[in-house]
Parts: sequence; structure tokens; C-alpha cells
Amino acid sequence: MKRILIFSIITFFLYAGMRAQSVDIDEVLRRIEANNKELQANAQLITSQKLENKSENNLPDPTLSYSHLWGAKDKDETIGELVVSQSFDFPTLYATRGQVNRLKTGALDAQSTAFRQQLLLQAKEICLDILMLQQQQRLLDERLKQAEELSAYYKKRLETGDANVLETNKINLELLNVRTEARTNRTTLENKWQELTALNSNQPLQISSLGEYPLHPLPADYEQLREEVIASDAALWSLNNESAAARKQISVSKQGWLPKLELGYRRNTESGTPFNGVVVGFSFPIFENRNKVKIAKAQSMNIDFQKENATLQAESSLAQLYREAQSLQASMQEYQEAFSSQQDLALLKQALTGGQISVIEFFVEVSVIYQSKQNLLQLENQYQKVMAQIYKSKL
Repeated sequence: MKRILIFSIITFFLYAGMRAQSVDIDEVLRRIEANNKELQANAQLITSQKLENKSENNLPDPTLSYSHLWGAKDKDETIGELVVSQSFDFPTLYATRGQVNRLKTGALDAQSTAFRQQLLLQAKEICLDILMLQQQQRLLDERLKQAEELSAYYKKRLETGDANVLETNKINLELLNVRTEARTNRTTLENKWQELTALNSNQPLQISSLGEYPLHPLPADYEQLREEVIASDAALWSLNNESAAARKQISVSKQGWLPKLELGYRRNTESGTPFNGVVVGFSFPIFENRNKVKIAKAQSMNIDFQKENATLQAESSLAQLYREAQSLQASMQEYQEAFSSQQDLALLKQALTGGQISVIEFFVEVSVIYQSKQNLLQLENQYQKVMAQIYKSKL
């Protein structure tokens, strides 16, 4: 019993330690990538599409036929004929279609990468919201503690006649507002954790909090950043491979005018003595391949235009994100400089309790300070989200 009790205690503390651990965002993303059902389903879809493309280059099924004939006057006189044959396209077509399939496989792999990056970006944005809400909760808890202490202090002053009802009611109303904000923020934080758990297929993450924001300094050289981001864009990779496959498909369509071949074995017993021979056949695609070259060229141009448009859209989106990041970074620096020279909250509280400032003056100053701190938290959150979108190819 003692061993069981000791083992249970150790297990409890180990489990509590697992639940209380704080990890960084990259670790959370690794867990989600391993457990997310949507990613697993997409991987199976990509596999099936690859196999479907590969099956288009298979040989047709072989054919086997047997004829048994008997005489109209004498049923005992019979003739038998057995034919086994295999048809196939001109040999060069298989090699060209194999090249098309390899390019299509590259496009599918890039599509899979883009899908994975988009889902992990969604998870990372939730993590960034959780980090902001955690910081905001600490700020609200600090503000709530001060409001409670101030309310208790003025309650005693009211009882001794040193404070009036209006001042006390003002402080109690502020306490109510802060308590409501803290409660609302806590609920939002719990909901964000639930969203993150859902992306982990509802498997508990066993995390009590996330670490700090990842370091993402804004590059000063935009052109270098543009080249890096465009070159690593998975969606553009996919279109590049699709474009190359479409151009190769034109060659396949042109080779479709080559004759199809058929080889086989034939056995005939018409003369009473069995004869064995070879069957050779040709099929000329006079009608089947009509307009297919024109179709392939139109499809190739369509994909090229899509690729050009996608590149333009990616560059435009990156430029917008870069400008937004610059604006957010400038605002954050201004707030941080202002906080370095602002009035300390403890000094404001001392001034209020010492009668140097009124309750209204105190709340005006405190509200400005806390609102500014919340603004900074939101700016940091927005900046991190913008940088996550810029560098999503690294997820």
C-alpha cells in the first residue's frame, strides 16, 4: 500500500508538472502538425491524386479471345482459334507522360506544403492571441488588485468620515469595470485555448501558458526580403510545376498523332493441324486526337496567366504587409519611449491617498496609462501576426 501511495503521489506531481509547463510556439505547432486530422486527410488526398496521375500512364489491359466454329452439315467438323494481344501507345509517349507526371507530383507536393503552412499560420495566430491575452490578463489583474486596495482604503475613510460617498462610489464603479474586463479577458483566453486544442484534434496540449513572442526584426532591405519570400512561396512553386507540366502536355498531345501498336499471339486449327503465329496491328488516331494540341496550348496559356497573376498578387500583398509592419514598429517604439518617462502608478496612488490629487484626476491618469499599455500589447500582437504572414514559408 505504501508503494502504491508513493507511486500515486509521484505520478500526480509529474502530471501536474506537465500541465503547468510553459512551452514556445514552435513546440505547439509541432504537436498540432503531428495530430491535426485535416492535415492527415489532405496528405491522403495528395497521395490519391499522385496515384491517379500515375495510373494515366498504365498500359491498356491485354485481351484474350477464343473462337470455336463447327460445320453446318457436319457438327463434328470444328475449327478453333485463340488470340492473345496487347495494345500500347507509341513508346516515346510513355516517357513524355512520365515527365508530365513528375512535374504534376511536384505541383501536388507544393500544394500540400501550402496547405500545411496555411493551417500552421492559423494555429500560430491563435498562439499570438493567447500571448497577448496572457499579458493583458496580468495587466488587468494588477489593475484589479490596485482597485480593490483603493476601494477597501476608501471604505475605511468613509466610515471615519474622511471621504465622501461620491468619491467612494466612483472608486467602486471603477472596481466593477475592471473586474468585468478581467473576467471577459479570461473567458476570451479560455476560448482561444479551446480553438488551439481543436486544431490539435481535441487532444489536450497540457500547457498552462506560452512563452514569449518570437524575435522577428523587420529587415531594412525590402528588395532582398521580396526575393526571399517570392522564391519560397509554396503556392507559386505549385503553379511553376503546373506550368511546366502543361507545356510538356503539349508535347504529349502532339505525339498523340503517332499510331497505336498491337502485338499478340494467334493459334489456328482450321486445317486440322494447329498453326501458331504473331499478331501485329496499328491504329491510326484520325479522329481521337483532333483539337487536343489546341486544347493543351490553351490550358498552358491559362496556367501561365494564373502564375503571373499569383506572382503579382503575392508581391502586392508582401508590400502591404511590409508597410503595415513598418507603421506598427514605429508606433511600438513611440509607446516604449513614452513609458520610459511616464509617471509611476505607485506615485499616483501615494498622491491620491495623501490628498495631493483628486479621485477624478487619479482615474484620468491611471486610465490613460493602462489604456496606453493595452494599446502597446495590441500593437505587438498585430506586428507579430504581420511578421508571421510574411515568413509563413518558414513554418
